[in-house]
Amino acid sequence: MRHRARAAAAAAVAAVLAGALLAPAGAAVGAPRATGDLVRSKEYWLDSYGIRSAWSVTKGAGVTIAIIDTGVDGSVAELRGAVTAGADFSGAGTAGAPEGGDGDEHGTMVASLAAGRGAGTNAGVLGVAPAASLISASVGFGASDENSDQEIADAVTWSVDHGAKVINLSLTRNTLDWPESWDTAFLYAQDHDVVVVAAAGNRGSGTEEVGAPATMPGVLGVGGVTQNGISSTDASAQGITLGISAPSENLVGVIPGGSYVLWDGTSGAAPIVAGVVALVRAAHPELNAANVINRIVATAHDKGAPGPDDLYGYGLVDAAAAVRTDVPAVTANPLGDLHEWVRVNRRAVATPAPAASGGTIVAPAPVAAAQPADPVGTLLPSPVLLQVVGLPALVVLLMLFVLGGLIAGAVLQLRGLRERDRRTR
Repeated sequence: MRHRARAAAAAAVAAVLAGALLAPAGAAVGAPRATGDLVRSKEYWLDSYGIRSAWSVTKGAGVTIAIIDTGVDGSVAELRGAVTAGADFSGAGTAGAPEGGDGDEHGTMVASLAAGRGAGTNAGVLGVAPAASLISASVGFGASDENSDQEIADAVTWSVDHGAKVINLSLTRNTLDWPESWDTAFLYAQDHDVVVVAAAGNRGSGTEEVGAPATMPGVLGVGGVTQNGISSTDASAQGITLGISAPSENLVGVIPGGSYVLWDGTSGAAPIVAGVVALVRAAHPELNAANVINRIVATAHDKGAPGPDDLYGYGLVDAAAAVRTDVPAVTANPLGDLHEWVRVNRRAVATPAPAASGGTIVAPAPVAAAQPADPVGTLLPSPVLLQVVGLPALVVLLMLFVLGGLIAGAVLQLRGLRERDRRTR
C-alpha cells in the first residue's frame, strides 16, 4: 500500500487493495527464476475453470485490459511486450509503473494473472488471456491519499480513451456507496461498451459486505472461492451484487524483479475473471458488454442456493463454456443499468451532494498457504500495512501471544523466587 506525505482531508476517501497487499517473508522471494514447471503447476485454475480448454478457441488477442492499481512492472518476463501504455494518477509514479513504495508489487501480480505470457516453455506465470494487451493506470491508496476517488474516476476515463475493452479494479472503497465522480466515469465506460470487473473485498480484512465499485450497477463483481470451489472464509466478501466467483486462495503471481509469490484475495480472483472477459470478447467481437457479461454469468456453474446468491453470485466462472456455449442474446445487462440507478437515486438532490463517506479501510491478512516449492515465496502482512489497518484479527492474536508470553515469564520468575526461598531456609 502506498502513502503520500500529505495531510488527509476530513472527507477524504481511503481505498484499499481488495487482495492481500503483502510483504514477502523468507528467502524464497528473490530466489532465481524456476526453469521448469514449478510455478506453472501451481496455476490449478487454468484446468479447473476451463481456461486451457478455451485457449483452443482464443487466447485473447486483440483485446486490451486496463489494470487500475499500484502500477505494473512491464519489464518482468511474463509481461514483457504486453503493457502497451501507462499513466499515473497518484502524482507519485511514472507512466503507470510501480512507484517503488510499500505494496508496489500488487499491480504486477494482478496483471500477471490476467495476461501473463509465461517465461519460456512451461515456465513462469501464464495469465488467463496471454495474448491480450495491457494498459496500466496507477492510483494512490490509503487514508493518506485524499484524492483516491478522483484518481480512480480519472483512471477509468483514461482507460476507456486508450482502448480498454475490459477494466480490472482489484480494489474496494469498503463502502456500499460511491462518489458522484464515479457516476460520470463508470457511465462513460458503460456508454463506450467497456466491461468493468471489480473485486468484492475480503472478510479477512474486515470487509464482511461487498463494497464499491463492486456494488455499482452493471459492474461485474467478483467473489472468491477456495481451491475446492467453496466460498472463501477470509478471501472473499458477501453481498447481493456479486456477479461471479473465481479462485482467491493459493494464487501464484509475479512481482517486480521477477520473483514469484503465493497470495490470497479477491484481488486475484478479479483478474482471472477479467481474463475470461477478454477471451469472450476475442471469441465474440460482435457482442456488446451486456451480452459479454450475460454469457459469463449464464454459463457459470451454480453454487449455493439455486440461482444468484450473496456468496457466489451466479456461480463459478467457466471460461470454456463462456467462449463456446450458445447463449441467447439479451437487451440489458443482467447486473443492472447505472444510467437508471443515477436517474432514480440522484434526481432528488436539489443542492450539491456531499462526497460519499469513506469507511474504515482494512487489508486482509492471508490464510496460511501450504509451503510452496522453490522459488515461490510465502507472503505475510508488511509492518506498514499493519499500521494502516489498525487492529485486525492478526494483530489481536499477536497481542494475545505477547500477553501470554509475559504471563508465562511471570510464572517462571515466581517459581524461581520460591525455589531460592526454599534453598535459603
